[in-house]
Amino acid sequence: MDPFRPAAPDDSPAPARPVNVLLFAVAGAVTVANIYFPQPLLAAVARGLDVSERTAGLIASAAQIGYALGILLLVPLADTARLRRLTSVLLALTTAALLVAASAPGVITLTVATLALSTTTVLPQILTPVAAVLAGPGRQGRVVGLVGLGLTLGSTLSRTVSGAVTDVSGSWRTAYVVAAVATAALLCVLPRRLPERLGAPGHTSYARLLAGLPKLLAVHRELRVSALLGACVFAAFSVFWAVLAFHLAAPPLGYGPGAAGLFGVLTLPAALLSATAGPLTDRYGAPFVSAGGLGLAGLGLGVAGLVPYSSVGLVAGANLLVVGVSSCQVANQARIFGIGRTVAARVNTVFMLATFGGGALGSLAGSWLYAEHGWSAALVAAGVFVAVGGIVAVRSGQAVPSCVPDATREAGCIRPRIPQGES
Repeated sequence: MDPFRPAAPDDSPAPARPVNVLLFAVAGAVTVANIYFPQPLLAAVARGLDVSERTAGLIASAAQIGYALGILLLVPLADTARLRRLTSVLLALTTAALLVAASAPGVITLTVATLALSTTTVLPQILTPVAAVLAGPGRQGRVVGLVGLGLTLGSTLSRTVSGAVTDVSGSWRTAYVVAAVATAALLCVLPRRLPERLGAPGHTSYARLLAGLPKLLAVHRELRVSALLGACVFAAFSVFWAVLAFHLAAPPLGYGPGAAGLFGVLTLPAALLSATAGPLTDRYGAPFVSAGGLGLAGLGLGVAGLVPYSSVGLVAGANLLVVGVSSCQVANQARIFGIGRTVAARVNTVFMLATFGGGALGSLAGSWLYAEHGWSAALVAAGVFVAVGGIVAVRSGQAVPSCVPDATREAGCIRPRIPQGES
């Protein structure tokens, strides 16, 4: 099947029922939490395994790198594979890797287990395009926003839960066991609520699925812009959260893992507010919402940098950062899903690969800069990432889009613009 050929309307999956969209949001929250819940535990892990904070910071980087690998190698399968079988396998593998991490005797085993579990916990990036395709034209922004809200809640509240579990149990290992139980529970519920396939059965080989990713990036300018913006804002986001636990644990603050995790609860208003990004994108367009998100993210970093030892200031900065990054994410994903349902998983692969590649870079840069130069240096790096995103947004504002709507919009697709003289 031509990856740019619109699917016929009668090949479209049936529209999703509201309960399924809600389940997708919950499942996305639980599985994406596996990437973020270790972040408040890094100081406790460093003490428990008798390693430096810089070495413990490699765990956060391994999570981002593994997630990027999973997005590249596994998410494209959702365009052609049996979704129920694929989902079951991924959930089972993630559960097993979490249990290995919980029993890790040293930092090397823990880092390798983190790399493995983050590679297979890519279900959120399969559920998002599935929900967008099932929503149909005109509702994609709202549905992506709802699923995105689940991802935001999972990424933020997971830090609170893991910190609290560690404080109560006295061991960071308990948090990994809890995550394994939650992931295993999804295995009993989610697969049966998914459609059998995202699109019509095809015969595209796995190698061709992966080989076609650069072509998608080359053809669709919206995908290139969204990928760059996603990488920039998520790099800034990852810098902040990768070093926050160290900053809160250091003098003069001296907080423990529970306090670091509490920031998840305190950023709940931002997570809820980010749900408005979907309807705003449907109404005003992705560029408008992305620009606003970049501004809020930059403002949040500025506040956190100006008052580094004020709990109120840090909470305010974290809220602004969360709502800004989440809004950019929803807007950019709504934009790329307009390219076409037959390639929905693959365009999401390209976008999320760029996004979490940026996240891995941010985590690594943040951990190194904090260890060498402290909190302010890490936030300056985060601000540079946001500034680069702003430059990309401004430079892309006047360009002609690479896709034009046509009659195939009713099939959930947009035809790529073909230059004159080509067929």
